[in-house]
Amino acid sequence: MNIPEVKLGIIAVSRDCFPIALSQQRRKSIVAAYGDGLYECPITVENEKDAQAALADVRANGVNALVVFLGNFGPETPETLLCQKFHGPVMYVAAAEGDGDLINGRGAAYCGELNCSYNLGMRHLKAYIPEYPVGTAEECAQMIKEFVPIARAIIGVKNLKIITFGPRPQDFFACNAPIKGLYELGVEIEENSELDLLVAYKAHAGDKRIPEVIADMQKEMDGQIYPDLLERMAQFELTLLDWAEAHKGARKYVAFADKCWPAFPEQFGFEPCYVNSRLASRGIPVACEVDIYGALSEYIGACLTGDAVTLLDINNSVPKYIYDEDIAGKFDYDIKDTFMGFHCGNTPSCKMCNGCAVKYQLIQNRLLENGGTPDFTRGTLEGAIAPGEITIYRLQCDSEGNLRSYIAQGEVLPVATRSFGGIGIFAIPEMGRFYRHVLIQKRYPHHGAVAFAHCGKALFEVLKYFGVSDIAYNQPKSLPYPTENPFQ
Repeated sequence: MNIPEVKLGIIAVSRDCFPIALSQQRRKSIVAAYGDGLYECPITVENEKDAQAALADVRANGVNALVVFLGNFGPETPETLLCQKFHGPVMYVAAAEGDGDLINGRGAAYCGELNCSYNLGMRHLKAYIPEYPVGTAEECAQMIKEFVPIARAIIGVKNLKIITFGPRPQDFFACNAPIKGLYELGVEIEENSELDLLVAYKAHAGDKRIPEVIADMQKEMDGQIYPDLLERMAQFELTLLDWAEAHKGARKYVAFADKCWPAFPEQFGFEPCYVNSRLASRGIPVACEVDIYGALSEYIGACLTGDAVTLLDINNSVPKYIYDEDIAGKFDYDIKDTFMGFHCGNTPSCKMCNGCAVKYQLIQNRLLENGGTPDFTRGTLEGAIAPGEITIYRLQCDSEGNLRSYIAQGEVLPVATRSFGGIGIFAIPEMGRFYRHVLIQKRYPHHGAVAFAHCGKALFEVLKYFGVSDIAYNQPKSLPYPTENPFQ
């Protein structure tokens, strides 16, 4: 329940010199084509009083995402006031001609959409308008269905609080960014000390709910877990969940960005990665290394897909011998299109291959336990990330306080990495050029959020709605980047 449920409603508008029946009948056709889940407001808006009555009606019926439908030309002021006065995201679509004669049955909504957009601009209002917002009933119904995940992400972000514990680790300044951009998006933030978390954790010792959480962990991992860590990890999971509930305040949804090393494992007695993965599987991202914008990015992906997401390092290149043995001739990718996505073990088990297990963090074991028998560096969820479609993306505030983002779609290949951690071989068309002229050129950090679906289309619309003007993507060779050397 950490992502919104979209309750969609549709209001038809009509310019008073056009037949109101045209808008009403076309609205009914859209509702019929859409099926269940679209509330039909019975009030057709011709003037400002109609707009007030229609808004009262949709609010009374629990609508939190609104479709304004131009069944004919539409009244410019009332239809834009619907957006101004509504409490959630608003979409505008218009009717195509073809369901009547073009003398008494022409609605001219194609023209009306232009004036609607002009008026939205004059009032500095944000609304979602599809790529081609004019269609038949069936086409409009499909556009409205595509609006649902977009609306879910917008509602989620506007009602989100990101809770942090600790400062960014030393030499991880890439995870640090001005929080100004969060407030511009409407996100709340609560920053806490690691000591606050430790105190809360100790207060949960002996919690009567611990056995139930332990049983769930054992069921999830099918025995692939350290038995002596179970109570500690269950205690920590309850600590985070209780903190989220107690500290939401006026917000409905929560994401975390926590410091996970170097002090954490020694003081808590385990690595938090597996617990973090379990929360992420429930729509509560826990970003590693206090990556606040990583947490925000993950949460947007969770809202868009309604599924688990993860945060990974864009970590290392694929060795040529692996490429030659397992990729060349089998998949249509150049070696520069591939890389390994890795993190210590925060990817939910539902997005890992069979055989994933709770293990120890090799890098932290070297640093904190001198490479000896692992003790408190245990607690990572390791194994191969499951093959399939992915979208890797990030919303970031740069050093000047400007929001920017990138999106790239690709896949995780069914190829063994021969390495450790939660890891997979990722393939993205033209990744080499994208890596140089977007990730490096625009100074993005090493963390990328990963959604386990191709959701770039909806994500692009969400970022555009939020006013992000720089949305980079992996451009084809036929479209050079501005900084790409033409004399290669």
